[in-house]
Amino acid sequence: MISAQKIKERPRLAINEFSRRLGVYKHWRDELIEILIEYQTWVESHGLASGEEDLRLYELTDALRSDKLTIALVAEFSRGKTEIINAIFFADYRQRLLPSEAGRTTMCPTELRYDSNEAPCLKLLPIETRKTTTTISEYRRTPAAWTVIPLDLDSPKKMAETFQQTIKTKSVNAHDAEELGLYRSGAELTAHLLNTDGTVEIPVWRHAIVNFPHPMLKQGLVVLDTPGLNALGTEPELTLSMLPNAQAVIFVLAADAGVTKTDLEVWNSHVCPAKIHKGPGRLVALNKIDALWDELNNAAAIDAAIARQTQETARTLNIGRNQVIAISAQKGLLGKIKTDYALIERSGLPALEAKLSDEIIPARQELLRERVIHDIGSMVETTSAMIEARLAAVIRQTEELQALEGENDDAIQDLVARLRDEKRVYDQTVVNFQNTRAILSGHVKTLLDYLSVDVFDGLAEKTRQNMSESWTTPGLQKGMQSLFDGALETMEKANKQAQQVRSLVQAVYGKFHSEHGLAKIKPANFSLLPYRSQLQKLYEEAEAFRNSPLLIVMEQHFVVQKFFVTLVGRAREILGECRFAANTWSKAIMAPILIQVREHKILMEQRLDNLKKVHDNFDNLRDRVADLESNRQNLENQQLVIRNMLRKINQPLPVNP
Repeated sequence: MISAQKIKERPRLAINEFSRRLGVYKHWRDELIEILIEYQTWVESHGLASGEEDLRLYELTDALRSDKLTIALVAEFSRGKTEIINAIFFADYRQRLLPSEAGRTTMCPTELRYDSNEAPCLKLLPIETRKTTTTISEYRRTPAAWTVIPLDLDSPKKMAETFQQTIKTKSVNAHDAEELGLYRSGAELTAHLLNTDGTVEIPVWRHAIVNFPHPMLKQGLVVLDTPGLNALGTEPELTLSMLPNAQAVIFVLAADAGVTKTDLEVWNSHVCPAKIHKGPGRLVALNKIDALWDELNNAAAIDAAIARQTQETARTLNIGRNQVIAISAQKGLLGKIKTDYALIERSGLPALEAKLSDEIIPARQELLRERVIHDIGSMVETTSAMIEARLAAVIRQTEELQALEGENDDAIQDLVARLRDEKRVYDQTVVNFQNTRAILSGHVKTLLDYLSVDVFDGLAEKTRQNMSESWTTPGLQKGMQSLFDGALETMEKANKQAQQVRSLVQAVYGKFHSEHGLAKIKPANFSLLPYRSQLQKLYEEAEAFRNSPLLIVMEQHFVVQKFFVTLVGRAREILGECRFAANTWSKAIMAPILIQVREHKILMEQRLDNLKKVHDNFDNLRDRVADLESNRQNLENQQLVIRNMLRKINQPLPVNP
């Protein structure tokens, strides 16, 4: 492809540390996928696989392949968010691809990502879709709703022209703007949108998605460029879903303006709720420090002025000084285009890239590693236990047959009879186990019924009906409280039910271990507390958003109802994820014992078969022992393979790659 070759042939600019670390992260993720595929192939070839585990492995591998690292940039208008994106991601094109000139600002939330299943393009969702209650997430599954403009990768100039769509506005009458929830007559916060002729300036598009084969985007990076306070306040999905789901939120300020009143409103109502905990995941870029590069001052005085403003910004926002990075995106972009390393360094851009590299990527990596260890570690341990059981059975059979040398026919007959009795007792235990499984299925059904999306929909509908006469912010507060109290109460019941299921399974495991010597495996635990925490966090985010100045100003049926619909949709997603996880766990928790029960039955039958063959022809004894010794060697080799896989899965992350 010509365009890809052209990109490759462009002269390399200053090394982007974030890009390098992202590449290392992708390589680590790809290696993890290879280990999972290797494990799946191996268990299948050795007859150790189960349908349920195959499905879990497939789902985890698919999740790793589609993993995204999302960075969102949030700020008021004219703080230089888009210039930061141009400087970090598109400097190779030696011009501004995304519109960020003075007086030109992003009017709709814009996502930069890459999906190899689609051609490079700009997808635009019309602003008129705000009249519906359909969320942006739901519109993603409706391709016909979007306007799609192909990208000409061979022409940066044409691409830049295409991206001008993200800043397009149009004039509509005030009534239409109010219907869309973008304007309210007499409200100070929306007064700047009113033109002299009485019309209102509104964005042409509600949301934009750029599908672009940039190396970092191809590695799984997603960048979200958000407009200012007005868009954040009127599109609840941004605050309640998109920003909280981002691995990093960069709040952009302008050094020449300081922390303004509207900056604080954005910070308190949208950034803080999205990242409640301080530390990694929330950074502040103090942009436009070149405004402080006074040629009449020496370098020390300039550095001191920047340091003072950085310290004051941290104090005002109540965060650590190390979370504020002073930069000049414009000078950083210029330095990269001119390959001026001194200017790049002075711009502070490398410090921001390093901060993202040192905090965001390792945090995401650790999260993925923990998930793999949790999901696959138990499977590998179960497989290991099965091999141990097979090995123990082979050793026991070998010793049993070796002890028969020199014995008469009666001794062999007694051993066969004793083993048949043992098998009869075991078969009865298995019958009882099937009855226990029926009881367990009832408990699992109760658990999943608690977490039913239909039950939540009934609760949401009841809340909506109670609010039908009061689509106001006070009515919203009461409705939110009722909805979340009901959802959290249901989740608490489900959590207790999950513990009952685990206790019952634990009793089954213990019985087979004590009575029949099956491997002692601790059933995996499952807690609904992380999902409960997500619901609680969503409620706190919603409260902060509900109290934001713009929502209070825009108090009207349309905006409040839209907010409630978004809130219900996000809570429903959390509950759906919880139910899916509970259902997966309920199957996974029984998989080890089901495999062991079946395996133990097979081993007993093999043992009985060996004894029968020896009884029928004593000359077969040495051949049977030789077969068992060969089998033993094979199982010991399998042990080494599975231990090595477990070591690979549990290996620590590389330090400062």
